[in-house]
Amino acid sequence: MIFSESQRFIFFAVPKTGTHTVREALRMHLAEGDWEQQLRYGKQLSPLPEIAAVNHGHVSYRQLSGAIGVTALSGFFRFGFVRHPFDRFVSVCAFLARTDPSYDQDPTDWMKRALLRPQFCKRVLVAPQHALLSDDSGAVALDFVGRYESLQADFDAVCDRLDLPRAALGHRNRSEHDAYQNLLDGELRDALWQRYEQDFVAFNYSP
Repeated sequence: MIFSESQRFIFFAVPKTGTHTVREALRMHLAEGDWEQQLRYGKQLSPLPEIAAVNHGHVSYRQLSGAIGVTALSGFFRFGFVRHPFDRFVSVCAFLARTDPSYDQDPTDWMKRALLRPQFCKRVLVAPQHALLSDDSGAVALDFVGRYESLQADFDAVCDRLDLPRAALGHRNRSEHDAYQNLLDGELRDALWQRYEQDFVAFNYSP
């Protein structure tokens, strides 16, 4: 997450949607009093104790609104990015299994077994994207939701909205994996549809 008082924006970082690339492009525009929370590259924590206690950079709208109030959030341009749920899940698994040889032997089986582990399913990396970006009523609470699939164009739109110079996005923290179409069988697709149905509907993705 990035909270910029100076530029009046809040960037909600959904895991595996190009968040570190976006962070890098935004960081140069931050001023004293602005803050970022992330632990992947170094460690930066929010000055708000409730948010720092989350202890990762993927702070949800509900967590932040609980800390500072919905009214305070309404004065900021709130944005984030989402990704096709199947593609994002494969990317998350490839990232988490990057040192596990059994993943390379059979990625499909690894992902099926992962969904059976309660601790795996509780991780913020595999949380539904909708859950991170919605308010208490279940409505998406951001002003702009871009897509990983059109990351550069949608980031340009954010820059235009904030009156910031556009910047070419690079690549950071990218997972190496085959296309999800080659890795998901019918059983795994059904399991992921059940888990992420709200993401498909809220962000208009087709399974």
